[in-house]
Amino acid sequence: MAAQTNAEFDYIGEELDVFSKAVNWKTYWGSKIKPYLGKSVLEVGAGIGGTTKVLCTPDYTRWVGIEPDAKMVDDLNTRKTAGEFPPNTDFRVATVQQLPADETFDSIIYIDVVEHIEDDRAELVSAVPHLNPGGHLIVLSPAYQFLYTPFDKAIGHYRRYTREMIRDITPPGVRLVKAFHLDSVGLLASLANLLFLRASQPTEKQILFWDRVMVPVSRFTDPLTLYTLGRSVIGVWQKA
Repeated sequence: MAAQTNAEFDYIGEELDVFSKAVNWKTYWGSKIKPYLGKSVLEVGAGIGGTTKVLCTPDYTRWVGIEPDAKMVDDLNTRKTAGEFPPNTDFRVATVQQLPADETFDSIIYIDVVEHIEDDRAELVSAVPHLNPGGHLIVLSPAYQFLYTPFDKAIGHYRRYTREMIRDITPPGVRLVKAFHLDSVGLLASLANLLFLRASQPTEKQILFWDRVMVPVSRFTDPLTLYTLGRSVIGVWQKA
């Protein structure tokens, strides 16, 4: 992948703020990936710390959040000093390509990140050397290209994914353990918006309704669909 400067990663739009209140959703998908996290975690694209805040506990030996947006990292470190994040967190202005070559982790997670990267497979190729043997690479992304809207484009999404696309970006050195969808009810809501409402972006009221009403129902319906349908898709790979 071509070298990229940190300035190229400035965020477009306010999607992180819009979705920051979706605590039930973060807790839901977090429960699905937690068995693969190990003791040391690299979070690529820490953003405003929503994932760290929900998933990181003192049980981890270290949780490193890298983020190319310097302003966001400054804010994260200020909030850590204020006690909002555990002492085992480490927030840095960096990309995977800028990590020390010998720094490795039990897991590397990309939560709503790879859809923002033009060469997604090359990004994952760069991540694999930073995995410990037996460690896991985890990606969560929005699903289905037919749901791609002007909102996706406005916030810098290059694409949305299917399980087949997740398999296609498997980098050398890891094997795909599982690829599955989550939030089947949210998928129906996205379809309804695409066909009827055509809102450019969700409002806070809509986000809260989805998180408090639809996500709990998806916890029930997703197993019924065998995790083959959903608004988001998760890929989990393991290093040989």
